[in-house]
Amino acid sequence: MMNSYITIIATAAMGLESIVAQEVKRLGYSEVNVENGKVRFEADIQAVIRCNLWLRSADRVKILIGEFEATSYDELFEQTKSLPWGDYIPEDGEFPVIGKSVKSKLYSVPDCQSIVKKAIVEKLKKQHGIAQWLPETGSLYRVEVALHKNKVELTLDSSGSGLHKRGYRYQQGDAPLKETLAAALIQLTNWHPDQPFYDLFCGSGTIPIEAALIGQNIAPGFNRSFVSEEWEWVSSEAWERGLEEAEDLANYDQPLAIYGSDIRHEMVEASKTNAFEAGLGDLIQWKQMQASDFASDQSIGYIVSNPPYGERLGDKKKIEETYKQLGTVLRDYPGWSIYMLTANEQFESLFGQKATKKRKLFNGFIKTDYYQYFGKRI
Repeated sequence: MMNSYITIIATAAMGLESIVAQEVKRLGYSEVNVENGKVRFEADIQAVIRCNLWLRSADRVKILIGEFEATSYDELFEQTKSLPWGDYIPEDGEFPVIGKSVKSKLYSVPDCQSIVKKAIVEKLKKQHGIAQWLPETGSLYRVEVALHKNKVELTLDSSGSGLHKRGYRYQQGDAPLKETLAAALIQLTNWHPDQPFYDLFCGSGTIPIEAALIGQNIAPGFNRSFVSEEWEWVSSEAWERGLEEAEDLANYDQPLAIYGSDIRHEMVEASKTNAFEAGLGDLIQWKQMQASDFASDQSIGYIVSNPPYGERLGDKKKIEETYKQLGTVLRDYPGWSIYMLTANEQFESLFGQKATKKRKLFNGFIKTDYYQYFGKRI
């Protein structure tokens, strides 16, 4: 298995597929296909390890076992059974089946899950030469059956917990920004590690922490474990190679000027705790202050923030006033590039300036716009 090529699918939140595709290409995998919610490519087993360790904006790394058309449960059963499940799942492997179905004849997800499970059981018994039941006491191999317009895609999830779970967020606020989205927001800028970087609404510190990981080229998955570390056909030597590469490529000597501030004292403290857990305690400077108190003696820099949206009625006026004050203050910094993610559709008029560029993104289930103001050349 280690030398054979497989199809890898990196899943992504809506709007982030192109960012994930760029990340995959930067890892050296060139033939990349971008689809809705996913990026797929052919590579060796080592790529599964590297993608889990390095992809900053992907949700999960999956392995494609097979795909086919199915409009009846018999077809679903027979074609699932024809796949080489025993090459991937050992005789004691635990293999729960999850599913989803969109615009397909086979619309009952529980029935699809049940049939796929039965088909895999039959194939594993045959491949492993077992007459009776399968114990499922070993490592976890989570299977997903996804149907879209009668096309069936069967995958194995190699990540376990979603890739946004970096292992550093011990404390969080009311509406935390996912680490994967925070990393994408930074990668949508032209920030370089030698330039100042500010988040004026830092919450639990996710954006500055992700910026520090990017700035020092630290693999975001370096601090956590993955379900495929326990898989028999992915060797421990391969994992060691992946971790050694991550250690070798990290640039711990890169000086950074990263700042996070928030009006709430408890959020600043939470940010400090999370940065410490990420091993970045000394790299980021934190401060309790209002966003409109921002001041810098640098002529160029970057501000990337996910400010409160003012969704609750009582907060709305206060937030809108904050946007206005911020616009007034930041007009004194024409060389700075400013990036704001918000669901408030009046942002540009409140901020007092039309964005250079706008991008639609989803923060969880909230539809937002990413307002991008490019700094003038100075």
